[in-house]
Amino acid sequence: MRRKAGIVAALALAVWGLAAAAAADPVAVRFGRLITEHGSPVIDAVVVVDGDKIVSVGAGAQALPKGVAVVDLRPLTGLPGMIDAHVHMAYAWGRTPGTRPWTERLPTAVTVFLAQDNARRTLETGVTTVRDLGAGDGASFALRALIDRGAMIGPRMFVAGCGLHVSGPPSPSASPDPCRADGPAEVLRAARGQLAAGADWVKMFGSSGSGEDVTGFETFGLEEMQAAAAAAHRAGKKLAVHSYGPDGARDAVKAGADSVEHAVDVDDATLTEMARRGIFYVPTVDHNRYYADHAAEYGYDAAAVEGLRAYVARNLATLRRAVALHVRIAMGSDAVFSGFGENTEELGWFVKAGMTPAEALAAATAGGADLLGKSGALGVVAPGAFADLVAVDGDPERDLAALRQVRWVMKAGKVVVDKR
Repeated sequence: MRRKAGIVAALALAVWGLAAAAAADPVAVRFGRLITEHGSPVIDAVVVVDGDKIVSVGAGAQALPKGVAVVDLRPLTGLPGMIDAHVHMAYAWGRTPGTRPWTERLPTAVTVFLAQDNARRTLETGVTTVRDLGAGDGASFALRALIDRGAMIGPRMFVAGCGLHVSGPPSPSASPDPCRADGPAEVLRAARGQLAAGADWVKMFGSSGSGEDVTGFETFGLEEMQAAAAAAHRAGKKLAVHSYGPDGARDAVKAGADSVEHAVDVDDATLTEMARRGIFYVPTVDHNRYYADHAAEYGYDAAAVEGLRAYVARNLATLRRAVALHVRIAMGSDAVFSGFGENTEELGWFVKAGMTPAEALAAATAGGADLLGKSGALGVVAPGAFADLVAVDGDPERDLAALRQVRWVMKAGKVVVDKR
């Protein structure tokens, strides 16, 4: 049996080695139509990929290099890999009997292992890059490292570690909370701690609000937010501020945050200042729709569902004003637990708020890349960009329903989804 297992393992390694070698060879990917986020769509497009980068974009048979393998995806529509700017990849529910998503307690290693499913489901939506805005015990750092090493298949991750928060009820855990902070000095310490651990972003909970709680009371004040912004910017990183209400959003903008998450009822003066400074709004409208639709799973009662749906309406109204005032918008699903796989449903709310489908798609591609400081490298199909490509049935620039028909996904030159 051991000898047989050894042979199987050797064969598996040999196959993996052949696949890796093949992935290193140039390949031409052909689409019936290609959305590049640079100009008009390309008909009968040919994208030549070498390694993890795109080397050329052309059209027709004349754009096919001689001797290069061709992946013919016609008549599917191609588009850049999308960016989900607000997820919690390590929020994995093992469905232990008698538990709800928020109440299950698992060892971090088990959580990281279970999060593979979240990563896979995210890729299947055509999202090849995520910004992870909060996970405890270093879980998001572990996921990023595993994906970067190729030990786990998943989207490219930009992570914030744990989110900075004010003191609350004593924790049942005996371990100190590295992200609990009260006052500017403690905020500076906590932010520096996450940056030293390898965070790409600093995340700050500037208000109450999560799950069925839609209160939005401001927690951190202006000086504390300024301390977090200073720590992040001094390190060449960025600050994201969670605020369910308008007060935290207003102070986040004054403090110099780079993105504001969720906020509703934001006044026009604050939105205008966001537009002037290029501060991103990541509204995450759909995540409360998700909670309401999955109320039984979470154990939420009718009153909680009513509150969630009322918040969605306020969220949409705020987004509508933000769009009209030309605030930069990025797509964030705030996906947790069973929400992965619904990552791009957020874009439907963008259209309801006044965007065209093409503008909504741009918010999930080039817009998300701008937020991450990766313009030209992510969110576009162009020479020199990472070879993140998605193929869908239909034309998402006319009807976003096409994004529910993802057939094929390439991330950094490697095919990670193939449902043809």
